[in-house]
Amino acid sequence: MTERYKPNTTVAAVIHSCGKFLLVEELIDNKVVFNQPAGHLEARETLLQACQRELLEETGLVIIPSGLVGIYQFQAKEDLAFVRFTFCAELPVQVNAVPNDAAITRTHWFSRDEVAQRINQLRSPLVLQSIDDFIQQQGQHTPLSLINTQCF
Repeated sequence: MTERYKPNTTVAAVIHSCGKFLLVEELIDNKVVFNQPAGHLEARETLLQACQRELLEETGLVIIPSGLVGIYQFQAKEDLAFVRFTFCAELPVQVNAVPNDAAITRTHWFSRDEVAQRINQLRSPLVLQSIDDFIQQQGQHTPLSLINTQCF
């Protein structure tokens, strides 16, 4: 019998303002990496609640996502896989983001090209892929009504 596939469920947020994207900086295995505010879904939490919680923890900002950029499946290692729900929000101005999570060392506002220049420092290929998908969608993101907002 084949072992059951059990990917981790994660959420992330593409936060855009004035041509820049909000990324968090963290130290993983003594290496600086960049990611969208992101994290794991917790028990008795909806996907949207998880996204809002991660945004608050990693940026100190209370942001309500306005849409869904995409759902991504990613195999990080042979025994480590993820299904990532990536939400988005557009802010009228770039606000100062101050992490509440000790694992996040700083936050940055980068253009798409500045993110691409850091390709070897991105936590996963999903960071740039999510930004590119956000840009390609030109504000026509999947509505949040697609996602169940109740936790049974």
